[in-house]
Order: sequence, then structure tokens, then C-alpha cells
Amino acid sequence: MIHHRLKLRLNRTQERKLLEWLPILGSVWNFAIRKIELNAKDKIYFSRYEFQNLLAGHGKKLGIPGHTIAGVLATAHASWQRCFQKKARKPRLKGFRRPLNSIPFPDPINPPANGKISIQGLGSVRYHKQSIPSGRIKCARIVKRASGWHLCLFIDATPKTVPITGRGEIGIDPGFRNLLTLSTGEKIEHPRELEASATRLAQAQRGHRGKLSRGIQERVANQRKDRNHKLSRRLVSENAVIRFSKDPIKGVANKFGKSVASSGHAQLRQQLTYKSLNGGRLYDEPDSKFSTMTCSTCGSLTGPRGWAGLSVRQWTCTECGTLHDRDVNAAINTLYAGAGCAHERNFAAACNFAAACRMTSEITGVSPPGVSTNA
Repeated sequence: MIHHRLKLRLNRTQERKLLEWLPILGSVWNFAIRKIELNAKDKIYFSRYEFQNLLAGHGKKLGIPGHTIAGVLATAHASWQRCFQKKARKPRLKGFRRPLNSIPFPDPINPPANGKISIQGLGSVRYHKQSIPSGRIKCARIVKRASGWHLCLFIDATPKTVPITGRGEIGIDPGFRNLLTLSTGEKIEHPRELEASATRLAQAQRGHRGKLSRGIQERVANQRKDRNHKLSRRLVSENAVIRFSKDPIKGVANKFGKSVASSGHAQLRQQLTYKSLNGGRLYDEPDSKFSTMTCSTCGSLTGPRGWAGLSVRQWTCTECGTLHDRDVNAAINTLYAGAGCAHERNFAAACNFAAACRMTSEITGVSPPGVSTNA
């Protein structure tokens, strides 16, 4: 399944119709959210197909395609299912301050022709010409953004794999001063897209210029997404084994909110996951516990710890005397942990880790940094 986005070129009639649909569908969403919540208190539950047919026949009354209304009900049902399974938070009601900004079209759509695509209820819609992956368009969704109206297509096609240029093995330590630190010693600088636009964004918000502030925020989000796509593509292309330290992002965000949002590590991890799967690469997210305070040479817990130790960027191990860069040491420990060895290693664990590294090096042809794989 491929997710492809087109920017639409609506005429005035089509845009006016979509603007009329959004508040009505927002009311349908609120009805669905409240009905599931109240019925769940009485132990009454609906299947997905039963629930999306609750408003069958209301399409003509509301002037909206019936399948679009059913798509909103199905989306609300799926949101509550994720909440009941503890995978997401409780879905929110839509209103003036947080309106509905997307319209689902769950039916298959014919491929575009002559720069136009046919959408139920809107007719033929023009779009900015671009190449579209060949395949069956299973469903679509129109999204209203600051830059205009976009059509998100869900195409049943096989994505292209990332070209392979190397068979390395790396551990990655995410950061906020440097975006990423690799176990090879390379540090990837933080582009700081949000900070570059912070002054202009603050001016727009103080002047109550909502459209301008939304446009700036969308541009920053697009820059961050483009950066993560290029970076994840490069890492997957060059390395056969990728191990990304899984930090407690929610806890860190409570103390460093803007830095966490600017880095976009969660988005990068998501992109590395599916690109590694499509490219036949090994991707893992070991726990980051003790990765900073553990010496990557002897395994002793002699490094900086706690919030007070964040200012310590280089330290010397008191057990073996090795001088460490804080982030590089954490990246190497992440690589070790992903290979099956705990951060606080003893001699037996180190021997087991060396054996695991020998098996990995036979596959990748590359030995982890700082570890000898000789028998």
C-alpha cells in the first residue's frame, strides 16, 4: 500500500461544497464519538459494519454522499477501538477551535486522466500535475491545509526498495544539540527548522494572523519530514543493521518540549522501520537505560547520570581510563545492546557478545566498532 498526496486545483463551486460539508461531517463525528462513549457505559458495543450503517439513507437529507458519512463513522469507530486497546488516547470532539479538516472517500477511485480525477459528489477535479504510482486506488481522503486542499490516495502497489550501497552496522543515539550520533563517530547536525522560523511565527501569532501562522507551521513540518526522509533513506541504504536507542520521548518532552518537537525523532524512527522492512535490513530499538553512564570498553557504570549530568559531554572511565565522548559512547552501547548484550556487561557476557558479533560480521562483512571478532 502506497500513500500518495496530490494538491488539488478546485473551482469555486467545488471549494464551496467542501466548506459546506466539513461542519456537517464534524457534527456526524461528534455524534459517533458520544454514542460509542455512552453505549460503552451500558456495555453496548457495535461492530464496524453495524456502526457505519447507523445513518444509512441520511446522505440525501444532508446533501453528502452516503459512503462519505459511513467513512466518518468508520473512522470514529476505529479511533475508539484504538483507545479501548490502550494504543491511543480518547478521541476528541470537533468544534470551532479544533474543526474537522478531512473528508473520507472509502470507495475505489478511477485512475486520473488528462490532469483530472473523478471524485464522488465533486465531479472531475483538477490537480497539479505529477507522476502517480500505477496501481488500484482503493480509497482517498481530502485534507484541508493552510496551503490549500490536498487529496491523499491509498494505492494498492508495491513500494520501491531503497537502493543498497553498503552493508554497515551502526548504533544511533538521538540528541537535541546534534540530531543523531552514530557509533562510527559521525555526528549529524540539527538543521533547526523550527528555530529558523520561530521569530516570524511569533510575530504572526501575536498579530492574530491565523492563516500566516498555519502556513509557517506547515512549511516547518514539511521541511522536517523531507529531512527525515532523506536521512532515513541514507541510513537504510548504507547499513544492513540499524539499532536506534529508544528514549522515553514523552518524559523528555515534559522538560524539553520545543526541542523534542523540532527534532522529530519519532517520525524518523517510523520511517526507518518501514524502509528497513522493505529493503531487507535489520532494524531494532533497544532500551536506552544505562547507555550513557556505561563505559563501552569495560562495561563499568562510571559515566555521568541524571539531569545534572547532561552538561558533561566528555568523561574518563575511572576503571579503565578510557576517554569517552558522551554521545558516541551511548551509540556504541546501543549497538551492543541490540546485539543481545546488556549495557553493564561482565566477562561472560562480553564473550557471548563477541560471538554474536562474529555471526553478524559474517552476514554484513563489517565488525562493530571497538570489538574484535577474532576467535
